[in-house]
Amino acid sequence: MYRLWLTFAQTATILLAIYFVVSTLRPELLPWRSPHKLVTIKETATPLNEPRPNSYYDAVKRAMPSVVNIFTRQDIKESAHPLLSDPIFQRFFGDQFEPRTRRRSNLGSGVIVSTDGYILTNHHVIESAVEMEIALSDERKIEAKLVGSDPETDLAVLKIDMQNLPAITFGHSEQAKIGDVVLAIGNPFGVGQSVTMGIIGALGRTKVGINTFENFIQTDAAVNPGNSGGALTDTQGNLIGINTAIYSRSGGSLGIGFAIPVHIAKTIMEQIIQTGGVVRGWLGISMQDMTKELADSFNLNSTTGALIASVLKDGPADRAGVKPGDIMIAIEDKPIHNTSELLNKVAALSPGKTITVTIQRGGKQKAVQIEVGTRPAQM
Repeated sequence: MYRLWLTFAQTATILLAIYFVVSTLRPELLPWRSPHKLVTIKETATPLNEPRPNSYYDAVKRAMPSVVNIFTRQDIKESAHPLLSDPIFQRFFGDQFEPRTRRRSNLGSGVIVSTDGYILTNHHVIESAVEMEIALSDERKIEAKLVGSDPETDLAVLKIDMQNLPAITFGHSEQAKIGDVVLAIGNPFGVGQSVTMGIIGALGRTKVGINTFENFIQTDAAVNPGNSGGALTDTQGNLIGINTAIYSRSGGSLGIGFAIPVHIAKTIMEQIIQTGGVVRGWLGISMQDMTKELADSFNLNSTTGALIASVLKDGPADRAGVKPGDIMIAIEDKPIHNTSELLNKVAALSPGKTITVTIQRGGKQKAVQIEVGTRPAQM
């Protein structure tokens, strides 16, 4: 009986081992295992080469080759310990502990605006750069030269020695509307050329505190470090803005980005290419916005206009008789609503031109003739 039970146990063990090996390696040999069945799925009937609904592929394909990556290198002097400047210390050790120069690399974006190599970007992207290298979308790289820059609008123009480049098509930023879909193209965080999508949240943004002259397009298309100087386009791939800055507390996008409208950037760019800089009108005054409290103190019913806080001696406004405390309410009969608007309108005037400004003094309006001066260069 014992031998019979032992034989049964050994036989069962061998059969289980065989079953395990077969079910693992060749399960289709088992008669009760049905073969795998094909799964029936549904596929779209749209051919691959037909336009995709709700896709911005064509716009991106048109604009992306015109956006470049800009690599800059700056020489940064490391701060020295105050002890190293002590005359007694230098008497014994000499100047071997002088501050060292360290090279730092930065990254930004730019937009090819002409087939012969002009590139538009931000001033802060190339500021203090000793070397600038452009990387095209086809991975070609070439050194760039600075044509000129304008810190007050944060724009700069570069030039590379290449021909037949894919220049972007300029759109009409003055026709942009709040709610329009826009695409931001650049190289965020150095991960490579990328595209984000959003809408225009506001137009004519001022008092952001970024530039002297501000008139931004605000968008929620993700704009991150490295996108600066890149393209903001419409859904046709036409350039409507140069991405400039973000509102952020962490360094990443929080859904508020700012771009310089292309109709403004184009004017600045043309002046830089022609003369190497930008010439602006100037009145020689400092201003501040009218507030409810100021309006009450002047017995005014409106906060429209700009209060003249000070007048530069022998400047254009001083020679015309403008005084601190005057309120400028119009230029050439066009109303002035705030200081940002006044600053932009004056800057757009041609130096040497005589204009008529309307001021309010002592509760009475007065027309004053001013010969526009040239705005001093700002560092």
